[in-house]
Amino acid sequence: MGDHTQKPTQENMTMMQGFEWYVPADQKHWIRLEKHIPELKRWGIDNIWVPPGCKASSNQGNGYDIYDLYDLGEFDQKGTVATKWGNKEELVKLCQTAKDHGVGIYWDAVLNYKMSADHKEVCLAVEVDPNDRTKTISGEYEIKAWVGFDFPGRQGKYSEMKYHWYHFSGVDYNAANHKTAIYKILGDPSKGWADAGDVDSEKGNYDFLMGADLDFDHPEVHDDVMNWGKWIATEIPLKGIRFDAVKHFSEEFLREFIRHMDDTFGSGWFFVGEFWKDSLDDMKKYLDRMNHKFSLFDAPLVYNFSEISRGNSADLRQVFDGTLVQADPVAAVTLVMNHDTQPSQALQAPIEGWFKPLAYSLILLREQGYPCVFYGDLYGMKGEYSSPPSCGGALPKFMLARKLYAYGKQADYFDYATCIGWVRYGTWDYPYGCAVVMSNAGSGTKRMHVGQTHAGEVWTDVLGWEQSQVVIGSDGFGDFSCGQTSVSIWVNKDAKERERFTEEL
Repeated sequence: MGDHTQKPTQENMTMMQGFEWYVPADQKHWIRLEKHIPELKRWGIDNIWVPPGCKASSNQGNGYDIYDLYDLGEFDQKGTVATKWGNKEELVKLCQTAKDHGVGIYWDAVLNYKMSADHKEVCLAVEVDPNDRTKTISGEYEIKAWVGFDFPGRQGKYSEMKYHWYHFSGVDYNAANHKTAIYKILGDPSKGWADAGDVDSEKGNYDFLMGADLDFDHPEVHDDVMNWGKWIATEIPLKGIRFDAVKHFSEEFLREFIRHMDDTFGSGWFFVGEFWKDSLDDMKKYLDRMNHKFSLFDAPLVYNFSEISRGNSADLRQVFDGTLVQADPVAAVTLVMNHDTQPSQALQAPIEGWFKPLAYSLILLREQGYPCVFYGDLYGMKGEYSSPPSCGGALPKFMLARKLYAYGKQADYFDYATCIGWVRYGTWDYPYGCAVVMSNAGSGTKRMHVGQTHAGEVWTDVLGWEQSQVVIGSDGFGDFSCGQTSVSIWVNKDAKERERFTEEL
């Protein structure tokens, strides 16, 4: 099967978001994840994006209510040593086990703001229009703001920095009169919001998101967060960082932070930003400004999945229209769902259960994009809108099919609105290839070319959902079918490692 002096084909990589919003607040999640590592590796997961593990405002908080960057569940602060996810020792053990199994860890960095301050401070501020933060709607007056951070439990270990009013550019609450509004903090050296063009222009200037908004123009803030980047990567073995809410903080700072991490730890780090916007144009411009050393989650693709799944026999051929993975596949992290889009969350984008196998095929079995599997789809979701694992529990089969068979040139058969397919031709060292066919209406069949080298082979569906067999003709074509509102993944039934599907799954 080809010249073995050729360069080996790069293995398909898959990442997983290692949590969902309603994971029980039992302080046992690091232990839970660590137990899952061996099976995740066998199923084809290479990197795990772990939840924000810095100290939050309580042991129930998911970490987006961030209090102390330098407390990974080590100090008694906010009434708890452990975070919602567990303590630092368990986190270090999880990261070490992952490393031992060849699985990388991506840290979820919440750098834009702080919450749950230790004390109030008086500062000068103005109210701004919540829908246009460049517009002032009050005179200057003194407010009492929760902006004093002393981190008493840590007592200066790792960082002696304490935070005061002048380290922040805005808050959303005045304790003097119990008024909720968006306040821009005034005074020197704080100068208000980040410069126009340095943050997203939504709502005039989207610097402020929530809590006490950090001012990255302040040298002490800048240096402390830079120092934290170096610190966390030496505390635990990391392979990359997922940056929360990048629309809301200084792009200049982020560019410098990434450069700093690359210089310190060697390049090859992976950085992905949550720039959640259903606008391909804005995403492309952002990537240009970040010098393309950065990936983004493909929000438009999630919205396309949501719309198609809820439409009656919608046009599957348009699934990639207006998506990042179509425009800039190298920069796209593709996904079906995350903690923000799951039911009852702020950005919920409902995807009907029947469509999830199709959606996962579209991100896992194609050439373009770096797919991210959602913990809630793999292991089920808890909470008020609880649900069992998606894809009828078969999601590991999709992941393994990616790892073993989705290689080589891609030929698309996007020629029918409600039934599409594609073929991966394989490579010299991943010779099997695969054929995928899906329908969002009745059952369908596609005649597709897999190559004359496969003539006479018998192909079956690795999912086991289609019971028939396909014999590849002498011309390299086969007639591949799938059930109604379903998908099938066809591979040579004698392909090496086919047994992994029965053994593992």
